[in-house]
Amino acid sequence: MGATKAEEFSVKDNRVARYARALAHPARVAILKLLISRQTCICGDIVDEMPLSQSTVSQHLKELKAAGLIKGDIEGAKVCYCIDEVEWNNAKNYMIDLFSAYKAADGKCC
Repeated sequence: MGATKAEEFSVKDNRVARYARALAHPARVAILKLLISRQTCICGDIVDEMPLSQSTVSQHLKELKAAGLIKGDIEGAKVCYCIDEVEWNNAKNYMIDLFSAYKAADGKCC
């Protein structure tokens, strides 16, 4: 498999791609919605709410954390997850910038 050449693109473009990749699975979207509604959540509680195994939920949490959208604090043997407010706002602003950049072409294409 070839290299992605991510370094050829701007930091902002790479971050938008990272957020989009994290949002590209409905389970991750559902996990984010759960965290938004509850503010914080223990991994086991997330597993109880999802129609997925614990290991699958953990993999989705890992992807969301790698994208920076969530953070997790270890509390004894448990991990408590929540939205990372700073990165969440960055993601929101980057996505707004991307979608706002499009100006309608008066029905013309190509």
